[in-house]
Amino acid sequence: MEGVLIIGAGAAGSVTAQKCAMNRDVFKRVHLASRRIASCEAVAKRCVTPIEISQVDADNVAETVALINKVKPDLVINMALPYQDLPIMDACLEAGVHYMDTANYEPRDVAKFEYSWQWKYQDRFKDKGIMAILGCGFDPGQSNIYCAYAQEFLFDTIETIDIIDCNDGSHGKAFATNFNPEINLREVTQRGKYWKNGEWIDIDPLSISAMIDYPEVGPRKSYLIYHEEEESLVENIRGLKQIRFWMTFSDNYIKHLEVLQNVGMTRIDPVMYKGNPVIPMEFLKELLPPPSSLGEGYTGRTSIGCIFTGTKDGKPKRAMIYNVCHHEQAFKETGAQAVSYTTGVPPVVGAMMLFNGSWKKPGGVYNVEQLPPKPFMDEIGKQGLPWHVRELDTAEQAELFAVKT
Repeated sequence: MEGVLIIGAGAAGSVTAQKCAMNRDVFKRVHLASRRIASCEAVAKRCVTPIEISQVDADNVAETVALINKVKPDLVINMALPYQDLPIMDACLEAGVHYMDTANYEPRDVAKFEYSWQWKYQDRFKDKGIMAILGCGFDPGQSNIYCAYAQEFLFDTIETIDIIDCNDGSHGKAFATNFNPEINLREVTQRGKYWKNGEWIDIDPLSISAMIDYPEVGPRKSYLIYHEEEESLVENIRGLKQIRFWMTFSDNYIKHLEVLQNVGMTRIDPVMYKGNPVIPMEFLKELLPPPSSLGEGYTGRTSIGCIFTGTKDGKPKRAMIYNVCHHEQAFKETGAQAVSYTTGVPPVVGAMMLFNGSWKKPGGVYNVEQLPPKPFMDEIGKQGLPWHVRELDTAEQAELFAVKT
C-alpha cells in the first residue's frame, strides 16, 4: 500500500494532506480532491512535497468512482462533510478501495447523527474484502483509541467514561466556529444525550453543566452534549455503566447561539425569500468566517481527553488520558488552528496503521476502538499529538464526579 486519495480540502483536510506529504516514506502517492479546485491548489502550495489534485463532487457516486479508478489509491480518506459519507462509501465499494472518515453520517434535512446508516454497510464491505474505518479524527477517533488503550492496559474493568473537550483559545472574532459552522451548530443545538445502566437518557440542549479541570488550562465550565463516539463505545467497552461527553463553550458563544436560535437562523428547513427557498443555517454558514481562516493570530490551546473510573487488580482506580495542542504551534506547522489540526492528524496515523498492517482486518466496517490501540498510540505523538496518562486521586475532578446524571 502506498497511495491515498483525500476528499475534502477544508481546514482539517488541508492538515491531512500536508501531513501525508510530510511522510512520503509511507505515502508514495498523495492525491487531494474537492468540489472547489482552488481549495486544492491552495493546500498543494503549502505541502512540503508535491501532491496531485482534482475536482470532484463527492455527492456524485459515479464521478467519485471515476476519480478513484483514475487515481488508483489504496485508501480513500473522507475529509468532506458528514452528509457525504454514504456516497463516498458507495464509491469505495464499487471501486474496491478501503475507506476511512472522521465523523459519522448525518442527513442534510435532520439534525441527527448516528452510526446506524454506516453500520448497515458491514456485509457489503465484508463481501468485498475491504475495510471501512469509521471516526478516525480526534473526538471521535483518538478519544475512542484512548478508551481502547485504557481497556487493554490500564483497567481490568472500566465502569464510567467522561470524554472532555476544551478549546481554551481566542481567535479574535466576534463569533466563529472552529469547524464547519453548519455541522457545529447542528451538533450543539440538538438535544443532549448520555448512556447509563443500559439506556440512553435525553436532556434539553446545554441543560447540564459542570466545572472540569482541564490539563494545562484549569477549571472551565463544560456542558453535557451528545457525541457520536458514545454510541460505538457503548458497544465495544466491556462492563461500561455510564458514558458522557462534555464540551466547553464561552459565554460569548452561548449568547450568540441563543440569539441566532431565537431569530430562526439555525433552522435547517427552507424558508421562502423573494420567491426562492433558502435554508437559514446554510445562509448563516456563508456569513461566518471559514474555519480555515482562523489560524493566524489564534492563541491558546485545546485540552481533550478521557477520564475513567473502574477497577484494577480488584481495587478502585481513576485515570485520565489526554492531549494538549497549541494553536500557535499548529499554525506554524500547517497554517491551521488546533481544532483543525487535532482532527486532521489522526486519519494520517490511521492510514499508516492500515498501510503497515497494524490495522489489517478482514473486510467489514470498524470503529477505531475495535482495532489495536498500541501501534496508533506509539505513532500519534511522533506526528504532533502527544498523549499523557495520569492517575487521579479522589479529590480531583470532584465537581465532575458530583454531577448526578
